[in-house]
Amino acid sequence: MKELSSSQIRQMYLEFFKEKGHEVMPSASLVPHDDPTLLWINSGVATMKKFFDGSVVPKNPRITSSQKSIRTNDIENVGHTARHHTLFEMLGNFSVGDYFKKEAISWAWELLTSPEWFAMDKERLYVTVYPKDTEAKRIWQEVAGVSKDHIYEVEDNFWDIGQGPSGPDSEIFYDRGQKFNNLTEDDPENYPGGENERYLEIWNIVFSEFNHKPDGTYEPLPHKNIDTGMGLERVVSVFQNAPTNFETDLFLPIIKQTEGFSDGKKYGQVKEDDVSFKVIADHIRAVTFAIGDGAIPSNEGRGYVIRRLIRRAVMHGQKLGIGQAFLYKLVPVVGKIMQSHYPEVLAQADYIAKIVRSEEDRFNETLKDGLELLNEMIAEAKEKASKELSGKTAFKLYDTYGFPIELTKEYADDQGMKIDQAGFDEEMKHQKERARAARGSAKSMGVQKGLLTDIKTESNYVGYDRLRANGILKDIICEDKLVDKVESGSAQLIFDQTPFYAEMGGQVADTGVIKNTEGTTVAEVTDVQHAPNGQNMHTVRILLPLVKEKEYILEVNKQLHDKTRKNHTATHLLDQALRDVLGSHTHQAGSLVEPDYLRFDFTNIGSVTKTDLAKIEKIVNEKIWANIPVQTVETDFESAKKLGAIALFTEKYGDIVRVVKVGDYSIELCGGNHVDNTNELGLFKITSESGVGAGVRRIEAVTSKEAYEFLEGRNQLLEGISVQLKIAQLKEIPHKLEQYQAQIKDLEQQKQALEAKFAQQQAGSIFKNVEHINGKTLIKAQVKVSGMAQLRQLADQWKSKKYSDILVLATVTEDGKVNLITAASDQAVKAGLKAGDLIKTIAPAVGGGGGGRPDLAQAGGKKPAGIADALKAASKWVEQKA
Repeated sequence: MKELSSSQIRQMYLEFFKEKGHEVMPSASLVPHDDPTLLWINSGVATMKKFFDGSVVPKNPRITSSQKSIRTNDIENVGHTARHHTLFEMLGNFSVGDYFKKEAISWAWELLTSPEWFAMDKERLYVTVYPKDTEAKRIWQEVAGVSKDHIYEVEDNFWDIGQGPSGPDSEIFYDRGQKFNNLTEDDPENYPGGENERYLEIWNIVFSEFNHKPDGTYEPLPHKNIDTGMGLERVVSVFQNAPTNFETDLFLPIIKQTEGFSDGKKYGQVKEDDVSFKVIADHIRAVTFAIGDGAIPSNEGRGYVIRRLIRRAVMHGQKLGIGQAFLYKLVPVVGKIMQSHYPEVLAQADYIAKIVRSEEDRFNETLKDGLELLNEMIAEAKEKASKELSGKTAFKLYDTYGFPIELTKEYADDQGMKIDQAGFDEEMKHQKERARAARGSAKSMGVQKGLLTDIKTESNYVGYDRLRANGILKDIICEDKLVDKVESGSAQLIFDQTPFYAEMGGQVADTGVIKNTEGTTVAEVTDVQHAPNGQNMHTVRILLPLVKEKEYILEVNKQLHDKTRKNHTATHLLDQALRDVLGSHTHQAGSLVEPDYLRFDFTNIGSVTKTDLAKIEKIVNEKIWANIPVQTVETDFESAKKLGAIALFTEKYGDIVRVVKVGDYSIELCGGNHVDNTNELGLFKITSESGVGAGVRRIEAVTSKEAYEFLEGRNQLLEGISVQLKIAQLKEIPHKLEQYQAQIKDLEQQKQALEAKFAQQQAGSIFKNVEHINGKTLIKAQVKVSGMAQLRQLADQWKSKKYSDILVLATVTEDGKVNLITAASDQAVKAGLKAGDLIKTIAPAVGGGGGGRPDLAQAGGKKPAGIADALKAASKWVEQKA
C-alpha cells in the first residue's frame, strides 16, 4: 500500500471517478439550502437528494464529490472513541439512473487494489453483502475476483430511512492486523462487519433500487441509483497506519499546536489529556468550517451547535491548563491542513478567528456564572442532606451555560455527589423533540416519480431578447398524467420555446397569457418552474381547450417583468455595496426579487448601523446615476472565475455560465433578467433592515416608482407632523422637537420630585404598622407610587432605619401592572428568611414572577386584584419560616 497524505487520497479518489466519466462536484456548504429537514449537511448523499428523488435531472448522471459534513447527535463520544467526529469528509461516487451494481463494485475494487491507484493488499480487504442480494455477491466473486472466504452475508446490510429510496448495500472492510484486535479469537463479533477494532469499515456502496412506500411495502424504482460513501478520516488512518483517526495529518498539526498552549501537556502520555486534545482538534475543525460557510454562534439552531462546540473545546482547554483564549489561534492551522481542497478557509481565517475569539471571551464570562450556579445548587443539595444533583439543574448548566455533562459530573464527584442522569436524559429528550418540531415535518427524501424525469423534450428560453414568442405545445401534464388535450381547470405545459422566465436564483417567475394563432387568450400563466430535465414548465389556468403539437403565442406581462428586472439589477448592486461597506466576509444567504420590492439576506454579525445603511444606499444610487451599461457574457465556469465573477455556494453551475457585469463594479454569475443600463432603476431606497436568524440579516428595498412612492409617503408623514406642531417649514421639525423634549424632561423631573415627596409622606405611616410573627417583624403594604424606582427608595429608607426584619411593598402602575418588592434584614437572612424565596412565593398571586438577592428581590405581575392575597401570603410565609 502506498504512503499517501490526506490531500493525495482525496485527489486520487476524485481523479479516479473523473476518468470513469463522473463530474466532480464541489463540496456544498455545510448550511443546507432549501432543505428544512436538515440542520447541517450530514452526508454526501444529502446534497444529491434532488437528483435521487427525481425533482432535478443532472446533466451528467455520474457524479463524484468529497463532501464536508457535520453530525452532532453523539457529540459526547468525540475524543473517547477512535473515529467519532463532528466534522468529517465523505468521499462518494453517485449514479443517477446510469450504471448499477456491476460498475460500482468493479470500480471500487479497482480503485482500492490497482497499483496505479490505492494499491491495497487484496488479502486485507473483506466485503459484506445483504443475504438476499445474490447478484452483488456474484459480482464480487466473478467480476471483482474476491475470494468466497472474504465475503460475509450480514442481515443489516440494507439501507432504509423510511419512505423513499432504499436498497441493499455492500460494505468494504480493511484488516488492520492482529495488533489492533481487541477481542478474543472466539468472540462472535471478531469478524469483518462485527464490533471490533481489527476490521475497519472504509466504504459503503448502497444499491438504491426500491421505493419504500407509506404502507411499508417496496416497489422497484423507475431509475436505479448508486450512492457510496468512504469516510476520508477513516481511510487516511489506514494509509498512515494510525491507531485512531486523530494520529493522522488531518488532526496532528492541530494537536501539536495545542500542546504549545497547554501547561506542559503532551499528547499520548495521559489518557484523560488525550481526550481533551482530541475534542479540541475535532471541534475547531467543525467550528472553522461552519463559520466559514456562514453560520454564526447563537442560542438556537445551528448557531447553538457552534456555541456548544466552542464551549466544550474551551472547557477541555482548561483541563490542559490553558487559561486564556486559544481556539482562535488554531483557525489558520485548520486552514493550512485543508488548503488544497478548501482554499476559502484560509482566505477567511482572520474573519473566522475573530468570531471564535469573541465567543471564547464571552464564554469566559458565562463560565463564572455557571460555576456560581453549580456551587449554589451543590450547597442547597447538601443543606437537604441530598447526595444527588437534579437532572434539571445539570441540564440547565448544559443548555444555558454550555457545561458538558461530564464536567458537571466531575464537579459533583469532587463534592461527593452524583448526577440524576435519568432526569438529565429526559430533559435532553425533550430538547431534541423541540428541535425536530422546529425543523418541520418535511420528508427527508421524496419518493422518486418517473413521469417528469422521463420528459426529455427540448425547450429553449428566449426571454432574454423578447417577451412574446410563438411556441409549439410539446407536453401537457394534467393530474400527474401526460395527455394530448386539456379543456378546463389547471395544467402544466412545456413548449419548444418560451419567453417566460422560470423561478430561479431568487427571481420570481414571469406571468402572462397564452393565445392561439388567432389572438384569442386560451390560458393564463400563473407560475413557471423548472422541470427535472431543466425545461420551463408553465402552470396555467385553462380558458379554452389546448392541444398538444399545436402552435400558440406566449406573451409575458411586460410591466411586471420590467419591474422585476430592475429589482434584480439593484440586488447585484446591493450585494457589492454590502461588501464595500461591511467587509468581504459578507456574502449572500438568500434573495427574493419581486416586481414591487427586493429582499436580500446576508451574513453579518449584529445589525447594520444607520450610518452604514446610508453609505450602502448612497453607493447603489451613485451607480444608478452613473449610467453604467449592464452586459451579459456566456462563457465557461473557469473563465468566469478569472473575470472575478461571484458565485453562490448554494447554486449548481453548468459548464457554460452567464456572467452579468455592471461595468467593472459588480460581476456575478446569474441566469436572471436585468436592465440594459443602471439609469433605468431611477432610484433605490432601503425600507428595512432586520435579523432573520443567527448571523443572518435581511435588507428590503424598492426601486423606481416604488422608491418614489415610499419617499413620498415619508414626506406626507412629515407634512402631517408639521401641521400638528404648528410650524411653517419641515426643516423646523428637529428644533421644535428639541424644545418639546426639554419641556418633557423638566416635567419628568418635577414629577419624580413630587413622587419622592409623596413616598416620604407615606413612609411615615407605612413603617409604623409592624406585624410580630413568631419572634420576627414584618411590614407589608400597598402604596401609591409610580413604580419600582419609588419602591426601591422606600426599601432603602426601611433598611437604613431597620424598621423590621421583613418588608413587602406593592403598587399598581399607570398601565395597570403590579410591582412587588421584598427585603430582608441581615439577621433575617442569617435565619433563613430570604427575600428571593419570599418573592417567588407571593408573586404568583398577582400573576407574575420574579427573583433577586437574599436581601432584596422584586417581581412584576398583571393582576392588581391579587395584591391582597400576595400580602396575606407574605404573613403566612414568615409564620412558616420563623
